[in-house]
Amino acid sequence: MTTGVKLAQKIFIKGEIEALTGIAIGGVDVGLEIGGVDKVIVRHPITKEPYIPGSSLKGKIRSLLEKLHNLELKEIVSGKIYMHTCENPDCTLCNLFGRSADKAASNTRLIVRDAKCTNIDWLGQATDTELPYAETKTEVIIDRITSAAQPRTFERVPAGAKFDLEMILTLYDGDKEDEYIKMIFEGLRLLQDDYLGGSGSRGYGKVKVHIERIERKTAEDYINGQGAHVANDINIPDELK
Repeated sequence: MTTGVKLAQKIFIKGEIEALTGIAIGGVDVGLEIGGVDKVIVRHPITKEPYIPGSSLKGKIRSLLEKLHNLELKEIVSGKIYMHTCENPDCTLCNLFGRSADKAASNTRLIVRDAKCTNIDWLGQATDTELPYAETKTEVIIDRITSAAQPRTFERVPAGAKFDLEMILTLYDGDKEDEYIKMIFEGLRLLQDDYLGGSGSRGYGKVKVHIERIERKTAEDYINGQGAHVANDINIPDELK
């Protein structure tokens, strides 16, 4: 009989992501059909409120960590997507973020929740466009030969918007907690000095991460019906407070 892995604990990292410049994330090209905006941001389909998809946040952090640690990239989608994935059972990044389907099965340890806007009332008052909770920014591309101007209008969440941050680290028996926590903190530091979403080289997507608390819930807590408790033994870096 094959035995499975045993859950040891879950660690909850909670806080806030603050937009220091406008964020353009998850949008699609819509042409001239909606108020002349070429690309819109991702929104909740019912409330129309902007949010940061957990997949976007997790993928961005993973990409930054791959570069930091100079990890070999593999072609996942022909000619389009390259990422690090390997069969080394001790690879901290693969164990944390997951492996591609063609690699050896393993338990992904990091969950990143969708980040909802926490100051939506302020955002609604601060913006005044046909599309809710957003600003529009027009950029002009100049043809180097004809000097013709090609304006494009982008929608983005304005600076000052705040989003809730929730990351859940699942640890199993034998896992080295310190290694995974260290890598998560590395990724969040990198994110602050890079950008989130598109057009980062043109000033979009600068964010500040505020970790407000870290909680722990052990396997015994789940069995006994106990809640999570503050993980006082994990120090939040000053630059992430």
